[in-house]
Amino acid sequence: MSTDKLILNGQTVADFMKEDMASKVAILKEKGIQPCLATILVGDDPSSATYVRMKGNACARLGVHSIKVVLSADTSTDELIQEINKLNEDPSVHGILLQHPVPNHIDERAAFDAISIEKDVDGVTTLGFALNAFGEAEFPSCTPQAIMRILDFYNIQIEGKHAVVIGRSPILGKPVSAMLLNRNATVTTCHSKTVNLEEIVKLGDIIIAAVGKPLFVKGDWIKPGAVVIDAGYNKGNVGDVDYEACFVPSSAITPVPGGVGPVTIATLIEHTIKSAYKLSENA
Repeated sequence: MSTDKLILNGQTVADFMKEDMASKVAILKEKGIQPCLATILVGDDPSSATYVRMKGNACARLGVHSIKVVLSADTSTDELIQEINKLNEDPSVHGILLQHPVPNHIDERAAFDAISIEKDVDGVTTLGFALNAFGEAEFPSCTPQAIMRILDFYNIQIEGKHAVVIGRSPILGKPVSAMLLNRNATVTTCHSKTVNLEEIVKLGDIIIAAVGKPLFVKGDWIKPGAVVIDAGYNKGNVGDVDYEACFVPSSAITPVPGGVGPVTIATLIEHTIKSAYKLSENA
């Protein structure tokens, strides 16, 4: 193994972010304000329940209050939107997170778009997506923002580089493509219909894997010296990248777990604290 290989440790980035967040929470508490994140879980998916619990624990460690709203799997779209509207109108709530995915019968886009833009700390609304595309989002989608944080923290050059994004979801692949483009990368966004995917990935200076398939990206897809960011998380604690194989040709790579995940959660909390600041100023 190369001695100059850079492991992009997300926990290190998250810990750095938390130092600043802790001081801001202290300032808010002096004003009698406790930042509050409301999470909504529809149904009993065990993975989603685990994610919500992890986010609640992370909030508690930073002095951010968290409210967990749990709805039954047979909740209708209208009933879900009613719950979202209650949180929109609650001045003590500064951020709203609807845990993805929701049951199939729910119109997820309608539910996401019911979240007030001022409280859309996860960057899931259509308006938030549009603002992100223009580089104007107050709260960009958390995982894409986490990816950019990692690249910046480790001083990885983005401008002029060819970034290949594998995945086009509206809360990951598409927004991170826009963010990279706004930072003057040349971006190719690939997806399930892409022809010659392997050959396209081989052209990338920066590879973002966000496809939701375990160990999908192979080592011989990576050109020597490329930076590999694994935004996937699958059963068995593995990402979308075959880590051992991709480690060899890459110059820098995120581990799973411990890469993008901790920074995503830290970003969500950071956005909630920022929202608390803004909403308190406008109160």
